Amino acid sequence: MSPNRIIRPLVAADRSGVFRILEGAGNFTPEEVATALELIDEWLELGEHSGYLTYVMESQSEEFSEVLGYVCFGPTPLTESTYDLYWIAVDKSRLRGGVGKRLLRFAEEEMARRGGQMLLVETSSQETYGGTIQFYEKSGYELVGKISEYYKPGDDKLIFAKKVQAPALVTTSETEAERPPTVVRVEAPDPVLSVS
Repeated sequence: MSPNRIIRPLVAADRSGVFRILEGAGNFTPEEVATALELIDEWLELGEHSGYLTYVMESQSEEFSEVLGYVCFGPTPLTESTYDLYWIAVDKSRLRGGVGKRLLRFAEEEMARRGGQMLLVETSSQETYGGTIQFYEKSGYELVGKISEYYKPGDDKLIFAKKVQAPALVTTSETEAERPPTVVRVEAPDPVLSVS
């Protein structure tokens, strides 16, 4: 039986798996990994009150479960409907397998469900981030800003944005933002994504 893939809120037991993913990515500095873990710890301690929403994609079977990737995003302070994508990382062995694409789409959908209309992404211009830049461009993000030598000489900050359609009108007394997030089962991955 092939494993199921689900997206669910990150829990404490996922921290080591996310750390492994961040360390294995190859393009994050130790300081960046430490920063990502700080956001995870804030999420674990404060939940949504941290200002972050943090989810993992997990592969589950009867024998084991494995974190394949994670995403961290949240509302941008002092804005009405803008969100920031803080982190998205995928196990290096799962790159080009649709995990990142599905996590990003989930973040967009969850943001829209909560009333968000635009998702901003910041990334480095370094050559090692070329695949990351292509990923955002292929996902419909537009380069809206560049700050030269932001990170260090020769390393610009690139800012991408995507406007996301608002969800359908809510017909119950409970608003979408008040509902707790649900686990998303990724039932039908693309044929090339099938995992045995």
